[in-house]
Amino acid sequence: MIRIANGQGFWGDSLEAPLKQIRRGPLDYLTLDYLAEITMSILQKQFARDPRAGYARDFVDMVGRGARDIIDRRIRVVANAGGVNPEGCRGAVGKALARPGIKIAVVAGDNILDRLDDLIARGIQLKNLDTGAPLESVRPRVQSANVYFGGAAIADALATGAQIVITGRTTDTGLVLGPMIHEFKWKPDEWDKLAAGTIAGHTVECGAQCTGGNCQVDWQSIPNFADIGYPIVEADPDGSFVITKHAGTGGRITLASIKEQLLYELGDPHEYITPDCIADFTSIQLRQDGEDRVRFCGIRGRPATDMYKVSISYSAGFKAVGTLMYSWPDAYAKAQASDRILRERLDRLGLRFDAIRTEFGGVNACHGPLAAEPAADISEVILRVGARSQDRSVIERFTKEIAPLALNGPPTVTGFGAGRPKVEEIVAYWPALLPKTEAAPRISVEET
Repeated sequence: MIRIANGQGFWGDSLEAPLKQIRRGPLDYLTLDYLAEITMSILQKQFARDPRAGYARDFVDMVGRGARDIIDRRIRVVANAGGVNPEGCRGAVGKALARPGIKIAVVAGDNILDRLDDLIARGIQLKNLDTGAPLESVRPRVQSANVYFGGAAIADALATGAQIVITGRTTDTGLVLGPMIHEFKWKPDEWDKLAAGTIAGHTVECGAQCTGGNCQVDWQSIPNFADIGYPIVEADPDGSFVITKHAGTGGRITLASIKEQLLYELGDPHEYITPDCIADFTSIQLRQDGEDRVRFCGIRGRPATDMYKVSISYSAGFKAVGTLMYSWPDAYAKAQASDRILRERLDRLGLRFDAIRTEFGGVNACHGPLAAEPAADISEVILRVGARSQDRSVIERFTKEIAPLALNGPPTVTGFGAGRPKVEEIVAYWPALLPKTEAAPRISVEET
């Protein structure tokens, strides 16, 4: 049995969670998930400005703070913190460790941004999985393009003896599956076991979201949110595993909390497609295996496809969002009136938007048209108006019409201390498929 912990569900998650994971009990592996689709485009922009950037700097700080524990406890760390510059990340991590002889492996080869024109010229259209449009239609606006590698590449990196593995774009599930493939020597066609490892990775990929965080079921009684425990996979060679956490930590692991996480970002439950296999979520058998322990078994899988998924981002115009808060009395009526006034003024200016949307915080921002009418004496309402356009100047002009409402619109406005809204570039997501023959992981190892 091996113990694989997750200490980071996204870039921006708790800075203390990874350190608590390695210090509060025995572990074999610590996994950290930093990347999302939008993150890759941000990192690509950083890298274009500075070739020393392009990776998750929080990871470097964590390694520096936890170096003694990681090394002395012989915990192996697997993180996709490399972003678009995994080699640069390795160099920074080596300095943070400040101890010679530590092997650090990098899994690269996922970044295909500089290969797009060649691929298109050879007839690989990288069609949008949602619309069917060829990538060529937005090619001048593409900002990043990364192949999702899986757990097999991470297992190969671990086989080099590296104590730390840094990847670029890999599947979230591969961070956990990779150590299981490596430790248990699973073969590439043991589909049921690969599916089990994939589902283990899916269960813990969002950190504390499976240990009671963001849980709908009886959330009021979940203990000690302030010190919530992050998940640990206790994995066995046959593919069965238990989700648990360190003793004495807050949160709660139950069938309910686990099931909620299993449904996260799930399409067809019969076909959860990854680079390593296709996992059948309907085959999962769960049982409560003691306090804060849920056991998985019976998982079935099928052969992997011959395609990699590619995450592509591209510029899709500009947006801005402005807010004003209205107080009692007649808070909702004031906010509605302000919205009407704003739209009339924008119309008189001749401004045309690709979209403009209004929400009333405290009334319908969460539930939209399904929300009931608020009480007449509601104490405060937030007017939130967003607009987008391909023309930046249109959005710039929009931002200059929000603040004036504080003095030339309905009364009792507050909450606009930040001034005019900020114009932001819209980065859109383009999912595509690439034959596996067109990309391969590149693994390299260096010692500090």
